[in-house]
Amino acid sequence: MKLVKTFGRGKAAADALIESLERRGAVNTARVEPVVRRVLAAVRKGGDRALAKYAVEFDGLAKGQTLLVSRDEMKEAWDSTAPALQAAMMVARGNILAFAEAQLPQEWTISPVDGVRTGQIVRPLGSVGCYVPGGRYPLPSTLLMTVIPAQVAGVERIVVCSPKPAKETMAAAWLAGVTEFYRVGGAQAIAAMAYGTTTIERVDKIVGPGNLYVTAAKMLASDECGIDMPAGPTEIVVTSESGNAAGIAADLVAQAEHDPETLAVLITSKEELAKAVEAEVKLRTRENEIAKQSLAARGCLFVTASVRGAQELTNRLAPEHLTVDSEADLKWVQNAGSVFVGAFAPQSMGDYVSGPNHVLPTGRFGRVRGGLSVVDFVKVITVQQYTKTGLKKLGPHAIALAEAEGLKGHAESVRVRMK
Repeated sequence: MKLVKTFGRGKAAADALIESLERRGAVNTARVEPVVRRVLAAVRKGGDRALAKYAVEFDGLAKGQTLLVSRDEMKEAWDSTAPALQAAMMVARGNILAFAEAQLPQEWTISPVDGVRTGQIVRPLGSVGCYVPGGRYPLPSTLLMTVIPAQVAGVERIVVCSPKPAKETMAAAWLAGVTEFYRVGGAQAIAAMAYGTTTIERVDKIVGPGNLYVTAAKMLASDECGIDMPAGPTEIVVTSESGNAAGIAADLVAQAEHDPETLAVLITSKEELAKAVEAEVKLRTRENEIAKQSLAARGCLFVTASVRGAQELTNRLAPEHLTVDSEADLKWVQNAGSVFVGAFAPQSMGDYVSGPNHVLPTGRFGRVRGGLSVVDFVKVITVQQYTKTGLKKLGPHAIALAEAEGLKGHAESVRVRMK
């Protein structure tokens, strides 16, 4: 990891590095965009034929193997899963379910004046596609994190796509009640869900994390269907003045092992803490090659001139995962996907069992939204209802505004009903 002072003689170099990190989302996806565009175009034009070709080439689909994972396969996977892992999945499912139910928007109505009622109704999306990565590691947790909020929202059709799905992922699918699961991944899976093929009918929205190819594909396909957010590669920032070096290093290594593209950062005004974390990271990456690659390439230990400077830099980076020292720190946090508070809240707990979603915004999208939630699977539709009395009270004001804008038809549409 690079130790970088943001003040003094190294300020200019630090500023340049920080600016590059602020541009990371667009720069990273641009690297793979040409390849992704070709895959999207091929699946859009060739449908199942192109999808099958890529599934064999990239996803390891065996000859004669169908794209659809049957419910029998899922049940067999569940039945052969160790009881301890079954129990862990059930605990995770329960906490994710409870959190999503608490997040669900409510319907309501108010009456701003007599004779006028305004409010909102909540309706689920018709169909969603849940992308579950399946590259280096099986991620049954991601299946639960994407499928369960959609179920709570009431989505009728839920599609899961995952390359080379592991037994654990299929077991999670059985537990969650998934009925439409395809063994396809990468940009080709995003293309199939966005544009539709004979086998995989298109969906209204695609959610879930992925590598650079998946993230780029989601963004390029977003003119055809909704997406949640850019959600990958992984990012972690720890902003600390008093944290335990071993605990901080363990979190940095844990997130860095996801992908060699992971961004892992410590921000502190305490140089001694930065150096202690640096030493701990070296110890903890000896047996973890992917984390070692990631931290060597993109790991940064920023030492700021002040606590305020550390806070400002954190909000500039708008990280996916953020760890802070105490609840008091929440007052200054403005931009982050999910925040972990204190020495006893390892980020890995959020990856699995806490309940809040682990599908989180990357590439500084933490400036504009938080993580995946049940809200991503519903439409909040506004409703307006008038009686003649209500229209007479508010109508003249609408007419005045319409005439000020020169929209005579708007004014007349109100006036004619007031007669």
